[in-house]
Amino acid sequence: MRRRDFIILLGGAVAAWPLAARAQERVRRIGVLMSQPAGDPVAQARSAAFLQGLQELGWTIGRNVQIEHRWDLDEADHRRNAAELVALART
Repeated sequence: MRRRDFIILLGGAVAAWPLAARAQERVRRIGVLMSQPAGDPVAQARSAAFLQGLQELGWTIGRNVQIEHRWDLDEADHRRNAAELVALART
């Protein structure tokens, strides 16, 4: 292989490296357990602020993070939803 060919090949690999790294980026999963009903305006505002904060830190839903929301009204829902989120972490 000639030196010029090698340099061109190496330059192409370096240029493609960020694209390959991004394609292999791991998707993280975050479980959010809210003790308010899903339609509660305060809970919705908190959830929106949380998502905005994630975006400001470089997290993009569907690309490198997945959010699992669970909303509940009472202690029984809370325990069931918590167990469900823990089970998701094991998959």
